[in-house]
Amino acid sequence: MSASSARDALVVIGNFDGVHRGHQAVLGDGAREAARRGLVARLLSFFPHPAQVLGRKAPATLTSLARKRELVGRVAPELELIAHPFDRAFADLTPGAFARDVLRAELGARVVVVGRNFRFGKDRAGDFAELTRLGVELGYETRAHELVGDDDGPWSSTRAREALTRGDLEAVARVLGRPHMVSGQVVRGDQRGRTIGFPTCNLSGVEEALPPFGVYAVAVDRVHENGAAEALAMGIANVGVRPTVKGPGAQPNVEAHLFDWSGDLYGATLRVHLVAHVRAERRFDGLAALTQQIGLDVLTARAQLASIGPLGDARRAYF
Repeated sequence: MSASSARDALVVIGNFDGVHRGHQAVLGDGAREAARRGLVARLLSFFPHPAQVLGRKAPATLTSLARKRELVGRVAPELELIAHPFDRAFADLTPGAFARDVLRAELGARVVVVGRNFRFGKDRAGDFAELTRLGVELGYETRAHELVGDDDGPWSSTRAREALTRGDLEAVARVLGRPHMVSGQVVRGDQRGRTIGFPTCNLSGVEEALPPFGVYAVAVDRVHENGAAEALAMGIANVGVRPTVKGPGAQPNVEAHLFDWSGDLYGATLRVHLVAHVRAERRFDGLAALTQQIGLDVLTARAQLASIGPLGDARRAYF
């Protein structure tokens, strides 16, 4: 880390997967306090997820690192997201070493903002009280951010994942403040969709958590090489194993049919926002029955997407 980046800072610590409405409140408050006090605003996150390195099952991903950077930038453009490499050596740092070497020496922390249940250091030995004690010794203040939410409880990444698992897209969107999104690169499939009048974009490398298998009304962005995204088209997406055309053991995939759009998207990176559920995935008795159902799915999805409306020139992406 460069010497200039070690200026006195307010450091918010957390995974912030999903950058949901609770995260947005914390980041906005942190950025405003940093500005009032003349501090650099930083978000310290970890990559890969610590559970992966420590041999535990990591929670399903809501947002890729690139998407997280984008969303954090929307909340507070001045806030610097630091995705600190998390490996065994880092996991073995004592709470004191983490506070001294990372928070103070690397990040220049003068204020540290965490959740009340924050744990840190080897074997998760440090807690908020220890972080505060170390701050008195090393010269930083601590803040425990408040949980915010609605009548259903605090907004949290866990709440969003649970809603996604049961297919409640409206509940997911209430927590995130936008529809859940999956992304990947368009690769060549078996092109069967072209033969029945519904060509699809098959996505490879999807990192984000998937909803229950089924058909969804979607809004699709195209991501350019510089990371900027623009609205491409609305459509329908199938998430699942395509039981009508694939045999047992097929791997789940995401494929999207775009409305009122044609062109070559092979190699392009797309973001598929899951706006509404159309129907569950099921097997049909042949391509004719499948084709007829897709036609009905398109009508349903168009109606579900009508409220989004046309985009103005000022918006670069759907969500």
